[in-house]
Amino acid sequence: MKKSGLREALRLLVVDSHPIVYAGVSSAAATTQWLMVVGYVRTGQEAVTAVKSHRPDAVLLDLRLPDPLAVKVIQDVRANAPGIKVIIFCARARVDAAVVDSADGLVPKDADPAYLLEVLDRVARGEDVARTAPAKDRTALVRDLRKHGLTDREFEILRRVAMGETNAEIARVTGLASNTVKTYFQRTLEKLGARNRVEAVVHAAEIGLL
Repeated sequence: MKKSGLREALRLLVVDSHPIVYAGVSSAAATTQWLMVVGYVRTGQEAVTAVKSHRPDAVLLDLRLPDPLAVKVIQDVRANAPGIKVIIFCARARVDAAVVDSADGLVPKDADPAYLLEVLDRVARGEDVARTAPAKDRTALVRDLRKHGLTDREFEILRRVAMGETNAEIARVTGLASNTVKTYFQRTLEKLGARNRVEAVVHAAEIGLL
């Protein structure tokens, strides 16, 4: 962190597909002496590269990116910058538990700037703000799965696909045969109307399953 006034300035990288978000966060940061926006990128892959070049202390990460999902991006970011803080910027109040478990903080996109600054400040001080936000409860998840015709096993495999695991890795963790995993996921593709893994993950995120 860079010294600013009486405390160190938190260097923040903004990762969001909408430039207006960057403008809003920069505007909020300008009202403080402890927060510095050091960069802005629009995709998860760009975020991984930017972390290496900008060396931020924290990343404000859009939950819905046009490439890998948040969990995979967080894993890659942390691999390149151990100790970095990750705050998820989400459009919905309920977020999947896998994302909550991998982040340091959560900020709804409809929150006012003061709340965003509060979360960033608390995270900078070492607090875990993510787990104070509500994860998607089991009842709501089951309802959503049934709505889209997915079984628990299909959803489990879908989540692991979203985290970047291969069929072989999923098979090893779940105790299923690799061909069985492939069959389950093929059914998931059909139910989601997707042609491949990327389309399935993106669509699942769009409808609130991930």
